[in-house]
Amino acid sequence: MCCQAADSACCEPPPAELREGVALFNAGEYFTCHEVLEELWRAELRPVRGLYQGILQIGVAFHHLQRGNWIGAVRLLERGLARVEPFQPCCQGVDTARLVAQARVCLEQLITLGPERSGAFPWRLVPTIVIHEHVDAEHGRNR
Repeated sequence: MCCQAADSACCEPPPAELREGVALFNAGEYFTCHEVLEELWRAELRPVRGLYQGILQIGVAFHHLQRGNWIGAVRLLERGLARVEPFQPCCQGVDTARLVAQARVCLEQLITLGPERSGAFPWRLVPTIVIHEHVDAEHGRNR
């Protein structure tokens, strides 16, 4: 089971809005992903809200990059990484370790390219967020 003791909410299955936001992120629909995850983030009062905000910020970073805003992309990647990192290796089924590793590679690439060469960013590096199914250990089934 994908569960982190630091926040018991990590042991819960991903909410529908998180699944929707991740699907939009993976489809490159970063602005719409932001809209979906912002509602979830604002409504959540527990620490897991940092996970939602971090994924949202990483997505917004790529939206900025699409629009040629290098500094916005770098800043949002830094902020998003800082918010997702505490939820490693996994939270609510989200493979946060993978997301952090892939987003960090993107950040390093952007810094290396600098603002004048950001158009050469290799989009194949953009993370794909993976959600693992939770298995109910007591009943041996997905939940």
